[in-house]
Amino acid sequence: MDDNKKFMLRAIELSIESASSDGGPFGCVIVKDNKIIAEGSNKVTSLKDPTAHGEIVAIREACRKLNTFNLSGCELYSSCEPCPMCLSAIYWSHINIVYYANNRDDAKKIDFDDSMIYSEINKEAKDRKIKMHQFMRNEALEAFKIWNENSEKIKY
Repeated sequence: MDDNKKFMLRAIELSIESASSDGGPFGCVIVKDNKIIAEGSNKVTSLKDPTAHGEIVAIREACRKLNTFNLSGCELYSSCEPCPMCLSAIYWSHINIVYYANNRDDAKKIDFDDSMIYSEINKEAKDRKIKMHQFMRNEALEAFKIWNENSEKIKY
């Protein structure tokens, strides 16, 4: 069997196990050097954590196992196209490639609709559904100044 297919089948298997128990219908595996190094399934309701999506769970496990925040050289297989939060985490973690099975329209049909979030991202902060108010910027810029001047910082 083709390795890509094997890894995707495992992500789908995790999604089916999760949907059959106490999680959402999403599964994910992260692969490095042609080996699964981390797995995750949706644990939002069981952990009472809105960020515990399958991809996030797997990214956290992969980072722990590899002792790094940089997952360059890794591939991610997800049973569904990553939501905006997971997509951001994928970019922040520097994963090289993403394979997915179901797409966002498939997810929308079962009430996992991220279209509002996609549209909110492009809006000015003042125009978003969740009210956002900026204040004390000058005071907060101190941390940015310290970071910018720190010659020993670890960039990510």
